[in-house]
Amino acid sequence: MSSPEPGAGKNFIEEIIDADNASGKHGGRVHTRFPPEPNGYLHIGHAKSICVNFGLAQQYGGKCNLRFDDTNPEKEDTEFTDSIQEDVRWLGFTWDGLYYTSDYYQQLHDFAVDLINKGLAYVDHLSPEQIREYRGTLKEPGKPSPYRDRSVDENLALFAQMKAGELDEGSCVLRAKIDMSAPNVMMRDPALYRIKKAHHHRTGNDWCIYPMYDFAHGLSDAIEGITHSICTLEFENNRPLYDWFLQAVETKHRPQQIEFAKLKLNYTVMSKRNLRVMVEEGIVDGWDDPRFPTIRGMRRRGYTPAAIRNFCDDIGVSKNNSTIDIGKLEHAVREDLDKVCPRVMVVLDPIKVVIDNYPGDLVEMLTAKNHPSDEAMGTRQVPFSREVYIDRDDFMEDPPKKFFRLAPGKEVRLRYGYIIKCESVEKDDDGHVTTLHCTYDPDTKGKNPSDGRKVKGTIHWVSAAHAVSAPIRNYDRLFKDEEPDSEDFRRSLNPDSVVVNQDARMEPSVLDLAAGDSVQFERKGYYVVDTKDSKDKAPVFNRVVGLRDSWANMVKKGNVN
Repeated sequence: MSSPEPGAGKNFIEEIIDADNASGKHGGRVHTRFPPEPNGYLHIGHAKSICVNFGLAQQYGGKCNLRFDDTNPEKEDTEFTDSIQEDVRWLGFTWDGLYYTSDYYQQLHDFAVDLINKGLAYVDHLSPEQIREYRGTLKEPGKPSPYRDRSVDENLALFAQMKAGELDEGSCVLRAKIDMSAPNVMMRDPALYRIKKAHHHRTGNDWCIYPMYDFAHGLSDAIEGITHSICTLEFENNRPLYDWFLQAVETKHRPQQIEFAKLKLNYTVMSKRNLRVMVEEGIVDGWDDPRFPTIRGMRRRGYTPAAIRNFCDDIGVSKNNSTIDIGKLEHAVREDLDKVCPRVMVVLDPIKVVIDNYPGDLVEMLTAKNHPSDEAMGTRQVPFSREVYIDRDDFMEDPPKKFFRLAPGKEVRLRYGYIIKCESVEKDDDGHVTTLHCTYDPDTKGKNPSDGRKVKGTIHWVSAAHAVSAPIRNYDRLFKDEEPDSEDFRRSLNPDSVVVNQDARMEPSVLDLAAGDSVQFERKGYYVVDTKDSKDKAPVFNRVVGLRDSWANMVKKGNVN
């Protein structure tokens, strides 16, 4: 998040922080945290939370922790802690402290014992089904468990048995004693600890009881000295419980929870469950599939960290959930790539052009700009010879009046080179054009004809003798529906989400690109050398985003929310 200009409007989180700082709350400190569960790969929704938490810390000269909420041992792994750290760094952020909820297992256990001693927690032997039944509904109050009034000594003994592994999984839980008739169902004696006899990726088999998220989260914030615990709106109903635990345990420091709207994009699914199904069923090529909304997928697609940060900054934070047009993200990517990408000429659907009056043994090196408006990016040498390829779309046998590309008897300029004129056409037995025979004007290299004739069209090309052939994967949206069916996402899959072009011809400078390098294929779009399937001198290209900016057009027409 960038710091607002003086006098500019601030979002509601900034207003809260400003008021806190003005009152001296938290001692004028700002300390945030990003607390993912290490049970999967981060996606664009997490990227927004990362930008908000780390961005606020930077904006106010504060700190931001990275803390792994590792309280669910069966689903968590160091593979995910490693990937999350890599993703946060790639986005351009550095944490002030790296922590795990498991760092606090003993403290959290002691907090639970403290609650038992205060008569605020009890061991409940109701089954999970019975607990749900006893909890009541939004319209009806719950009823107390028959185990709710156990003595402190009995609860301490039972909790010790839970910790020692002497009780079976699912046989009991430790619950807070709050209010079974509370209007907020979250306050109806929530569970604090459950038995899980599972190996933990950090603590091994040291523990067989694990704290529940709501119990561990706020208390971990308090232990770390977090001032503003920023989370998404689905935790709004949890806030009274967050505050209750801090008050009941009597922590020295009291963080405050603030909720904002999570990021939702159209044409996108971000449910971890559905993403996992797509990976496991082979619908996509792993968690880094370029069509995936995961950070590693967007990274492989060629999205830049700056573009993602700019996108998150631009959409800001809100108290109300809404769906963001994915075109806005693509616009941010396009804007960033336009500034940094060198240009190359690529012919996607080649048709051969023979320049009959050009010397057959001559090869010229033409100078081409690497960027049209950034001289610092320099130039490159592009070979030119008697036979070149042009795009089939740049030729028509019977063109309409305002077709300014190549046609029989018409002239066009080859970019950086000469003006050529189509003299004749060769076709195969099916009537398809295979070769164009042209002539060139040798006095027009890089300049207009001396006789003053006007040539409006300029097209790109590639020397046939020097052309490089490489696969191009033209990626589109994974889903064809603006709001994919969450229950059966398969019905919304786009069958044309990737189309592979094996016939493209490219200028030889593409062989100097390394995996992860991005370029603009002139007049076509932005492409990146795939980091997974490319080999030295054998690149595979992924389309990052096209040149056409639908979002910018919508903004101009005022058709945006």
